[in-house]
Amino acid sequence: MNLRQLEYFLAIADEGSFTRAAERLLVAQPSLSQQIKSLEQELGGQLLERLPTGVRLTAAGKAFLTDARLAVTHSARAARSARSALGLESGEIEVATVTSVAYGVLPAAFELWHTRYPATTVVLREYQHARALDDAVRAGVGDLAVGPRPAQWTGPVIELGWEQFVAVLPRSDPLARRKRSLALEELADRDWILFGPDHGLTTLILEACARVGFAPRRAVRTGQVAAAAHLAAAGLGVTLIPDNVVPRGLNAEVRSLKPPLVRELTAFTRQDWPPLARAFLEVLQTLTWQGRPQSATIA
Repeated sequence: MNLRQLEYFLAIADEGSFTRAAERLLVAQPSLSQQIKSLEQELGGQLLERLPTGVRLTAAGKAFLTDARLAVTHSARAARSARSALGLESGEIEVATVTSVAYGVLPAAFELWHTRYPATTVVLREYQHARALDDAVRAGVGDLAVGPRPAQWTGPVIELGWEQFVAVLPRSDPLARRKRSLALEELADRDWILFGPDHGLTTLILEACARVGFAPRRAVRTGQVAAAAHLAAAGLGVTLIPDNVVPRGLNAEVRSLKPPLVRELTAFTRQDWPPLARAFLEVLQTLTWQGRPQSATIA
């Protein structure tokens, strides 16, 4: 006895006809008849009485019907449970990322994800530095990671797009009156809002400024990417942040750089994409991503 035979038997019992059951199941009627014959032989008697106008259940068929239906129902439930454990219908997905991406990129992805997979739970793991993110994923954290391209990575890495860094200046700054892109060296004599010493954006800003010949003069340190923009708006200094984390309605001037300063963003995992991670990757790929500007400096 197998599940297919039970499904065939139930279809015939429901339809009252081999012909209609075959049409419903999209199988050839001789194949359907053979499966039922094999089932009846195994059980040692007829389950169905063949009539000129259809079929009806025998006493044995009526006794068999309830448990056969339960068996098929439980089988479908078992399949749903397995798919849930594999993350295809529900379950939990763990996404590892850096703080700026968590704030600037992932909310839109999570919104679309929730629309498609409302029964799932999302766990977000945030790290202040890309190196810390890479190390955590190597150690087993996350079903997938979203962040800067990892160095010396042996697992799958998928390019998503590029994010561009912008300068945020208080409106009192003389440069704020010029409606054009800024050369980074024009900010050499400004006070700067930086991040913690272990924050990846601190490393990025220090390296970008060093390339054009100066070290930023620190006025304030913060651990929050969005807070840096508000501190700049308050007149405490200038800062560099990804354009996707600039708060809406910010009372400050935001300027692109010339040449543009960009960073590649990727999705990556350890070995193979788990089913739920692959589905989340598809969501990420449906978002609108910036391309790499010409003559850009890569952070």
